[in-house]
Amino acid sequence: MTTLRATRLPDLPGPAAWNVILGVDPPRPSLKGQVSADVVIVGAGFAGLSAARRVRQLEPSAKIIVVDAVAVGEGSAGRNSGFMIDIPHDLVSDDYAGAGDDLAVMRLNRQAIAFAADAVADYRIDSNFFDRAGKINGAASDHADANNRSFAQHLNRLGESSETLDERQMREITGSAHYRSGLYTPGTVMLQPAGYVRGLAKGLARDGVDILENSPIKALTRQGSAWQVEGQAGVISAGRVILTVNGHLASFGIEQSSIMQMFLYAVMTPELDDGALAMLGGTSRWGITPSDPMGTTVRRIDTGQGGNRIVTRTCATLRPGTRVSKADVRRAARVMQQKFDRRFPQLAGMKQEFSWAGHLAMTLNGVSVMREIDTGLFSGCVQNGLGTARGTLTGIGAAELAFGVESDITRHFTAEPAPKRLPPQPFQEIGANAFIRYKEWRARDE
Repeated sequence: MTTLRATRLPDLPGPAAWNVILGVDPPRPSLKGQVSADVVIVGAGFAGLSAARRVRQLEPSAKIIVVDAVAVGEGSAGRNSGFMIDIPHDLVSDDYAGAGDDLAVMRLNRQAIAFAADAVADYRIDSNFFDRAGKINGAASDHADANNRSFAQHLNRLGESSETLDERQMREITGSAHYRSGLYTPGTVMLQPAGYVRGLAKGLARDGVDILENSPIKALTRQGSAWQVEGQAGVISAGRVILTVNGHLASFGIEQSSIMQMFLYAVMTPELDDGALAMLGGTSRWGITPSDPMGTTVRRIDTGQGGNRIVTRTCATLRPGTRVSKADVRRAARVMQQKFDRRFPQLAGMKQEFSWAGHLAMTLNGVSVMREIDTGLFSGCVQNGLGTARGTLTGIGAAELAFGVESDITRHFTAEPAPKRLPPQPFQEIGANAFIRYKEWRARDE
């Protein structure tokens, strides 16, 4: 008998703002009593819901249960930036150019986008939540502009198109004079991430998938040929279990010494009234990633995505214990208020309505954990900060592994090397956070 017990449960401070601005979703049932399924998927984010859709495609008659510790949209899917990116986006590089086979990565990312687009069509998800708008790498300094030029050359060598934007064009788009240039690439999908996953969940439910909310899983026990998935008030028995819990994987004792538990922070303005919109100018929807990966991501959304608002995201901390404090969120919110005021002096001092932390998981060598962990137990975890596309891929791949299907996705992730071990504590936390602060300081204008 094999038992994996969760040593901690997910806990993210601050509201999942993308979810909140959509209004209340009807609650779903929680796990109670003894139930059974062919497949249990733990986690109802991008990876878990993609896994459920892929299982339904592979085995139309399978009984599928998706279970999550919180409500759909309240976890990381309601806390990220909503960029589903097709081109290389290596967060540990200077200009996003990957160190591996970028052509293969782009093919996979585009498979994820195509899979998501099919789900949007099949489930009639609001097209505002899946906007093929592309994105801009914004540059505010000579160094950042050089990063953009280097990245444009890299994309050109890969046969990819991009468009350089000058200072005037950037101001016309954003209403901000902060950026001296930008690099536009057309393939990114701008998600309303909570709206997208809510739509997935509703579509899957119509397809007969049971989705259980507010049901944290405490233990996984294999007894004979079946797994017992134990919650606080019930147990699910299933022949196959797929874990799509990203960094929470380590809480079950899996890759504990290899997963970096990272947290990023964000703020969101209140609804901008007519006066604020007139002062701001610019277009109603755009998304900017910083040309230096340690800089600041900024998005503007409109009424179709939850209101006329601006989202600012920056600051990172490593927390091996997977807990961030209210003080961490307050510190990051102060930093982001300053960055918002510098970018939009016409709106300076506007109090942000929401501030929150989001959890992401990384490995030192940038690999995911998508494999069979034990007989009948599969993982689609560790997205390395690329949760929308990478999460979709690892969810699909874990479902395919569970049913013996070989594909480009399974071949890619199962061929990756094992995650590298992290340095011991306290050097891991102290060293990583010092390095992060230095990188953030260096990219302070971006």
